[in-house]
Amino acid sequence: MAAQGIPKSRTGIVGFDDLTHGGLPTGRPSLVCGSAGCGKTLFASTFLIHGARECDEPGVFVTFEERPVDIVSNVASLGFRLDELIAADKVVVEHISVDPSELAEIGEYDLEGLFLRLELAIHSIGAKRVVLDTIESLFSAFTNPAILRAEIRRLFDWLKDRGMTTVITAERGDGALTRQGLEEYVSDCVILLDHRVHNQISTRRMRIVKYRGTAHGTNEYPFLIDEDGFSVLPVSSLGLDHKVFAERISSGVADLDAMIVGGGFHRGTSILVSGVAGSGKSTLAASFAGAACAAGERALYFSFEESEQQTVRNMRSIGLDLQRWIDGGQLRHVAARPTFYSLEMHLAVMLREVARMEPTLVVLDPISAFLESGDRQQVQAMLLRMVDYLKNRGITAVFTHLAHSQDGDVATDAGLSSLMDAWILMLNREVNGEFNRELYLLKARGTAHSNQVREFIMSESGLRLLPPHLGESGALTGTARRVEEARLRRVETARAQEVERLRMAADQRRRLALAQIEELQAQIEASELELRRIAENENEYVRQAREDLATMEASRRA
Repeated sequence: MAAQGIPKSRTGIVGFDDLTHGGLPTGRPSLVCGSAGCGKTLFASTFLIHGARECDEPGVFVTFEERPVDIVSNVASLGFRLDELIAADKVVVEHISVDPSELAEIGEYDLEGLFLRLELAIHSIGAKRVVLDTIESLFSAFTNPAILRAEIRRLFDWLKDRGMTTVITAERGDGALTRQGLEEYVSDCVILLDHRVHNQISTRRMRIVKYRGTAHGTNEYPFLIDEDGFSVLPVSSLGLDHKVFAERISSGVADLDAMIVGGGFHRGTSILVSGVAGSGKSTLAASFAGAACAAGERALYFSFEESEQQTVRNMRSIGLDLQRWIDGGQLRHVAARPTFYSLEMHLAVMLREVARMEPTLVVLDPISAFLESGDRQQVQAMLLRMVDYLKNRGITAVFTHLAHSQDGDVATDAGLSSLMDAWILMLNREVNGEFNRELYLLKARGTAHSNQVREFIMSESGLRLLPPHLGESGALTGTARRVEEARLRRVETARAQEVERLRMAADQRRRLALAQIEELQAQIEASELELRRIAENENEYVRQAREDLATMEASRRA
């Protein structure tokens, strides 16, 4: 959204310009204050160099402590090449040494000498930006507070009258933002940098104390100083306006995908994989990453327990070659100990890596490692921001969580189970002296899915889920499953044999009965034949008798 109100000048600091809706106020002084080592000079240098290089706004860097050669050397490691800008008359570095022992404050002592040198430097290159680093050294010669305050105000007014976009650095004071306690009141923008240490873990944070004429974020934001320079990530929780996808992605395990109606998980889903040690959480998470890379997409794998080469070696045991995806740039593996950074610094690093690579899938393995870096509420807040950030960008996220027991509440230790769209529970069950892995798809929002507990097999040929075997005493796995299946095969064989014996006996009885029927039928036929012969003989006898009687009667009449 375009900034409203006063004009602004971009600083080139990643995240800061977005946080302030455009950068620092143009033509006005901004104060950057903080304790030693918090990054004030680097902030100012980035602002000046970005203006000269990207915005065609030459700048003057006035240093009261470090020599110009030291300034050039310090920023060279970040690739800023300040010496080239100086040679091209884009930047002028003025070193003004103020030694209180050589100065005497008499009467109307003021900063006219500084104004003259600034005026000359500004006109020499047509400067639009000015950096004063640090202001305490400039005012160390003043002992009269009234004169000091007057000169501070005059300096700020002088810079504003000439339309200079200025960054002034100052040391943190006791009970005030600065030592003099006045700079923050006359500055149009005040930025407080803080470098704190808690439980031997350091965290750098930024807060915009005030910004006249415009809205701005008021929370504390972690920032990074590394080989990429100064970067700020506004990581406050986002609204519930996440992207929603109907497209499905594969887990890399065909049997798991088949447990979901439609096949696979929705893109942009947040998936929690929880279970005890050795249950296969990291293996399943790596399978998600491998499937994304195989589909031509990019995946980002954050590991908080294993190095890149260790993960690659372990996954080769199941036939998953992650090294080719790493070499091809589709997979990036980032390994860091949870105690190496604070929680917010970890979040800032992860979000920066996501923004840089723009992956379609991100793995955090395991999130339970953060529980030792802060209390439960802090860990939950950090992970909630991560979930929101990834969901808002439509990135599928896989979070693994190490549980220490196998009850149904193990994944709620980090407070994320209710935030997840899908929850895969990995179990190790001890039966008959052996452990067997099992997988249960506890939930998958927006999709119908199987409620069966499936045996989880890891082998050289990959990952498989065996169909459930429901015995009389429940679901059986491992050796118990094989023993029960063998017993059922024996029972089935015996039953089949008994059926065959009974069939043969019945068939034999049937054949015997048929033979008996056939014999009786023959006897009946013989009896019927004899009866027919008797009847025929009787008929012949009667006929012959009649003929004989007729012959006799005829003979008597004759």
